[in-house]
Order: sequence, then C-alpha cells, then structure tokens
Amino acid sequence: MAIEPLSQKEIEDRLRELPGWSLEEDRIARTYRLGTHFAAAAMVVHVAGIQDELDHHSDLVLGYHTLALSVNTHSAGGAVTDRDFELARRVEDIAPGHGAS
Repeated sequence: MAIEPLSQKEIEDRLRELPGWSLEEDRIARTYRLGTHFAAAAMVVHVAGIQDELDHHSDLVLGYHTLALSVNTHSAGGAVTDRDFELARRVEDIAPGHGAS
C-alpha cells in the first residue's frame, strides 16, 4: 500500500500539536537542547532504537549540547507523511527523560 503525502494544511495542523517542530523545505524538523554532550549522545541512541522499531529513519545531527532531527518519507517521493509525524511524536515522548527542551 502506498504511503500518501500530507497536504500543506494537514502538515500545518499536525505541527500545531508538536511545539518546537517546524516545516523546513520538504521535511519536519526540530532541534533539542540538552544539558550535556553525553545526554545528547544518549538521546541519539534512544532515537535510533525508535527509528529501527518503526523502520523509518530521520537525519540526526549531534551537536555540543544539541540534537537536531529532520525527516520526510523517501518512499513517498520525499514528502511529509503520517510516518514522519509518528516518529516525531515518539521522539517527543522520550525527550523529557533525557532532559531535552
């Protein structure tokens, strides 16, 4: 079954439910701030586990005290889909446990 791209309105509506996330070109994205570099690296590992579980992977950029994620769905031609928002919600669920803001 094909994964359908979301409309611009659907993306905007869903982003309202995910504070801190935004649409950047053809991807949804967020940068988290963490207390230490080690905390940011630990969150990378946790996010990688979620991505493997969902079989849906974002781009991750580890900074000094930051973790940036951006994601779209390659199998939908690089469009934003439900799968991207599912990943974003899962990351939001674990972020507080890492002290991310």
